[in-house]
Amino acid sequence: MAAVAENAIASNDQFRHRSSTASVGSAASDDSKSEFQRDVRKLVDLLSKLNPSAKEFFPSSYSAENRSQSKDSISDGSSNNRRRKNNYNQWRRRLNGRGLRAQREDSIRRTVYVAEIDQHVTEEQLATLFAHCGQVVDCRVCGDPHSVLRFAFVEFADEQGAAAALSLSGTMLGYYPVRVLPSKTAILPVNPTFLPRSEDEREMCARTVYCTNIDKKVSQADVKIFFETYCGEVSRLRLLGDHLHSTRIAFVEFVLAESAIIALNCSGMALGSLLIRVSPSKTPVRPRVPRAMLH
Repeated sequence: MAAVAENAIASNDQFRHRSSTASVGSAASDDSKSEFQRDVRKLVDLLSKLNPSAKEFFPSSYSAENRSQSKDSISDGSSNNRRRKNNYNQWRRRLNGRGLRAQREDSIRRTVYVAEIDQHVTEEQLATLFAHCGQVVDCRVCGDPHSVLRFAFVEFADEQGAAAALSLSGTMLGYYPVRVLPSKTAILPVNPTFLPRSEDEREMCARTVYCTNIDKKVSQADVKIFFETYCGEVSRLRLLGDHLHSTRIAFVEFVLAESAIIALNCSGMALGSLLIRVSPSKTPVRPRVPRAMLH
């Protein structure tokens, strides 16, 4: 539009040149022409300041199409970003899963299964037997403590230790020969935050027992009275349980380590309406931290 106005000014100048050579017009006509030129120049200035890309210069159908295309491109971009993020998360989960699977398979290869363990054999005695084969990382005795059918899992630092341990099958330990086989499962690790962190806490573990299969109707005072009656003075006790499990567990710390050894013989005794199971604790009973100190 600005170009049209400029062409109009140019043609008007040519008209003035021709008219001046032919005849001189009146003063009134000159004034009207100069006024017309001023109006045209104002119009040119006004049009030159307008933005030809503004939406008012485009038909509504064009802007709607553009808007839909813009929305489509934005949605395509966000969906692509979402797809890339999901692919990355899936790849990371698969990578983590493969890593955990590889760690578990490595742990299984370093673990042996020990069957027919005498009820009087402790985890420390079993670990001492297999220490001649290699460094023992973990030793876990399972099963009824009053049955010859007790079994254990012993994990070594390397596969050579586990291979050497197989040669101990048939070795007398207590009153029965043990059977040693390659393990098909890994030992479920104890939460490292619960393990002893100092020499004092290791000493606390030696004075602590882990008690399971406790009747839900039994109170913490009942558990304390039971162990103090048969074993010795209890310095700290933690009774745990929830609505999901039919029984409760307890960690009982004694003043003397001898009392904890005596408490192991209480396995199979009745506490309430159930027979409890008692084993050495791998974790100390730490004092509870007051809630005010946590905030």
